[in-house]
Amino acid sequence: MSQPDLVIRGGTIADGSGGDLYEADVAISDGRIVEVGKVGAKGREEIEARGRLVTPGFVDVHTHYDGQVTWSHDISPSSQNGVTTAIMGNCGVGFAPCRPADHQRLIQLMEGVEDIPEPVLEAGIPWEWESFPDYMEWLARRPFDLDIGAQLPHAALRVYVMGERGARRDPATADDNHAMAALARDAVRAGALGFSTSRTLNHRTSTGDYTPTLKAGEDELTTIASAMHSAGRSVLQFVLDISTIHEDLPMMLRIAEATQCPISFSVTQNDRAPQRWRQTLAEINAAAARGLSVTAQIAARPVGLLLGLELSRNPLQTHPSYQAIAHLPLAERVVRMRDPQVRAAILSEQARATDDPLFFKPDYGKMYLLGDPPDYEQPPENSLGAQARARGCRPEEIAYDAMLSDQGRGMLYVPFLNYSDGNLDATYEMLRNPQSVPGLSDGGAHCGIICDASFPTYLLTHWTRDRRRGDKLSIPFVVAAQSRKSALSVGLDDRGLLAPGYKADVNVIDYDRLHLHPPKVHYDLPVGGRRLMQEVDGYEATIVSGVVTRRNGEATGARPGRLVRGARAGVQ
Repeated sequence: MSQPDLVIRGGTIADGSGGDLYEADVAISDGRIVEVGKVGAKGREEIEARGRLVTPGFVDVHTHYDGQVTWSHDISPSSQNGVTTAIMGNCGVGFAPCRPADHQRLIQLMEGVEDIPEPVLEAGIPWEWESFPDYMEWLARRPFDLDIGAQLPHAALRVYVMGERGARRDPATADDNHAMAALARDAVRAGALGFSTSRTLNHRTSTGDYTPTLKAGEDELTTIASAMHSAGRSVLQFVLDISTIHEDLPMMLRIAEATQCPISFSVTQNDRAPQRWRQTLAEINAAAARGLSVTAQIAARPVGLLLGLELSRNPLQTHPSYQAIAHLPLAERVVRMRDPQVRAAILSEQARATDDPLFFKPDYGKMYLLGDPPDYEQPPENSLGAQARARGCRPEEIAYDAMLSDQGRGMLYVPFLNYSDGNLDATYEMLRNPQSVPGLSDGGAHCGIICDASFPTYLLTHWTRDRRRGDKLSIPFVVAAQSRKSALSVGLDDRGLLAPGYKADVNVIDYDRLHLHPPKVHYDLPVGGRRLMQEVDGYEATIVSGVVTRRNGEATGARPGRLVRGARAGVQ
């Protein structure tokens, strides 16, 4: 064996297969793993990993970095959480194909669906493409700190082909379907990993219009999926509403059967039908038994809304006396809210209904203080409602004071999905389902209300080590789910395993020190745009294609990550 470029010495190996942990060295050359075992040769670079957990790089199949990859080479926060491959273009939203006249329309859709501010997108996206293949070629010239994969977004495709008719959700004609199918086939030939669509009422533009894909017909989706899969392996990713899942899921399964296209979608526990997820997984398992390729994307913890004065939403935002000062800069608002008369006026009022899909009349029985370290599985007695009863006050008072803490940067936590039972037992069952992979981190999105890009770290900290309110998962199981199993679900068979010949994406982790900090707001997007970020300790090294991109939590400046293209028919 010639001298390796890098040798990781004596680590505890979770190789991504799901097998038992073992101690070994890992040798890397030319961006590939060349040996796992006792490596005699000295590497040009060596990492001492004794007492450390060594894993494949994590694969995150559900992110929204479609804008960020055009202005930044550093794909944080995912790259801070051990992710070495991130798949974007989910939920039917993205920025290609797009004619210049529709730039604003797609920006407003992304802002409304994914809470990425319009000024950030306007300033950050260079729009040096129109077609999806042009977008891919443009991205292929850019280096990143992790690999990125792209899916063709249905909303962009529909508007590109149908114009205003597509935006207002008119049924597609046969000619429309054939035109979309031709472009979708070209997208796969350009390397798209899949096609994404959305059928949820929660996905609206920033002006309140529903997503163009909401009621797309079965004929439209079948024609597109069939064309894509004929050009290469292509996953159909979608989002469904609990209110229409009884109609939409069978339709999606019919499409999968008709086209032999793998499908992947998010499964969560919803308070409106807290046991429906069991039926959904049963339908998925039955479809898999019939030979269909179906993957359930499972959130690693509650999809949690963060509320505060510095954030997109807070429980007092519809109170008239708060609305009167809502336009003020944070520091001025804090001063006003500390005035006893303003406080009394705001607290004397009631929350009002809105058409905002992510503003709910506050339920203080499901609202918590997240704490430090952040606790995402708190018992009901920790809720603001329970605390208020114990103190003999109103929960609004506790929420008010909590948000004013830390100069108005205090945050409240509302488990939105996966917490109907007041614990994560349902999530435990979902994660263990054989058709499931971790998903729904939404990295790059929901900049002012959700901070879930840390899901991969949470899987290791909470589910294998820290959980106190139920069963845990093993380290090999979690690592396999977040690496090899996730990679295979989107057709990437060259990564996710620590074995000779596989892509050298690796994490070296101080497992005992692995720790998530509370979310904080950073103003580091274009034009000083805001986003929630969460610092993490314990990643001693993250390696992409054999190059160390992060060391002891700090970026090295290396950017070996590239655009990953999918398997195309006739292309080896």
